[in-house]
Amino acid sequence: MKSRYRIRDEDGIYFITSTIVEWIPVFTSREYFDIMISALKFCRTQKQLKLYAYVIVDNHIHLIVSGANLSATIQSLKRHTARQIIKLLQAQKKQSLLGQFAYFKKSYKTESAYQVWQEGFHPELIQNVPMLLQKLEYIHNNPLKRGYVERPEHWVYSSARNFILEDQSTIELDELPT
Repeated sequence: MKSRYRIRDEDGIYFITSTIVEWIPVFTSREYFDIMISALKFCRTQKQLKLYAYVIVDNHIHLIVSGANLSATIQSLKRHTARQIIKLLQAQKKQSLLGQFAYFKKSYKTESAYQVWQEGFHPELIQNVPMLLQKLEYIHNNPLKRGYVERPEHWVYSSARNFILEDQSTIELDELPT
């Protein structure tokens, strides 16, 4: 069955969602958020990922991105962050989370004892400015709707800070093409 969630236009800008298996909350402390932030920064500088907006919450991420070989870049991002998350969980002896990641691992995944991310990443091509604005609002209001903060710009792990406060300290964003 073909999915509507595929990279079809290599030059397009995409809204992407990636979810932790079974919606398990992983991004619950700074060390785990830092893994994702560091990986996004690396992909921007080393893999030509263009990052226009993002949010990281406890069990998923949303991105507005573009770039050559976008599918491969996102796969690499997820593979790297999964390894780093597992490594940190092991160092912190978080057996409960490790057990969940082992339990929910797909049987055909033989490269690891664990599975952190759900398969795929659900890219949606941004087709026009109204869609872009809708996705930006969705991303920036995600922590607000989840009850984490009272204002979108208060969530440190969101590009709302970039847009509203002009704060590039967490991750520098790329400028949207005009």
